[in-house]
Amino acid sequence: MPFSLSSAPASTTGNRVETALMLRASGRLRDALDVLTGPGEFSQDAYTLRGDIQAELGQFHDAVGSYSTVIAFERHNMYAHHHLALCLCRLERWEPAADVFQKILTHDSYSDQAHIGLGDCLLHLNRPAEALACFESCWSESARWHALFGKAVAMQLLRRFDEAEALYEKALELHPQSEEALCNLIAMNMEVLDLSQIQRHSQRLLGLNPQSVATLQGLVLVAFERRDFASAAAYLSELAGNTPAGGVAGEDFHNEAIEYRLGGEAVERLSGILRSRAAAASGAPGRWSSCE
Repeated sequence: MPFSLSSAPASTTGNRVETALMLRASGRLRDALDVLTGPGEFSQDAYTLRGDIQAELGQFHDAVGSYSTVIAFERHNMYAHHHLALCLCRLERWEPAADVFQKILTHDSYSDQAHIGLGDCLLHLNRPAEALACFESCWSESARWHALFGKAVAMQLLRRFDEAEALYEKALELHPQSEEALCNLIAMNMEVLDLSQIQRHSQRLLGLNPQSVATLQGLVLVAFERRDFASAAAYLSELAGNTPAGGVAGEDFHNEAIEYRLGGEAVERLSGILRSRAAAASGAPGRWSSCE
């Protein structure tokens, strides 16, 4: 029998929901999900709980289906709308996620969660001016950090760097351990090649996470510009060890638009240092090749 939302006897569906809730509370998520995916008819509560468990298990495609089913029968269910939008974000389906957040705001124009969610989608869709308006609409104290960070990112994408820097600094006053804010500050100052600021933020991030790819990239750049090739080689060696196979940094440090190319003299000097280090480590002549 196909699943349907309807008129299932309350005792049957209620028992399934209660059983699934107990299994979920004991950490048996897959068993709980099995209870809610067997043959039979289910209530809206059952589909909502099924969506929650699917999302907890990382089954976001399936969770989208569960929450959408609830909304089809109860179009003003804001809980289902909100969690549907979150799942769409996890799937990086920014356009439909933005549409769902818009629907939530139509129902509750004061929802800071929806303003922040919509702003985040618009940033991913490269619509920073619209995103900025969303973050500026936030009013609650609980949303303050997210709103500040979102405004800073929007300002950065709009190339209003001074305003972005001030907002990142305010965000860091609230959360001094925010690696995301420091990574973005490093990337932004790399665009304008402000070496003192790159070094300051990189050193601060280094204190939080010595393995951070972003901080090592910043320190490599500063060392190159100051012709401190020995330090550049040391940072570059450490960077190579912290970068996954394939050469892509494994953290949220998005500076694809920034290209930093070394001159021939710098490459030769760095190559010599790295060859010497490799030879000293292995006891044999070293070889290092650079890519332009």
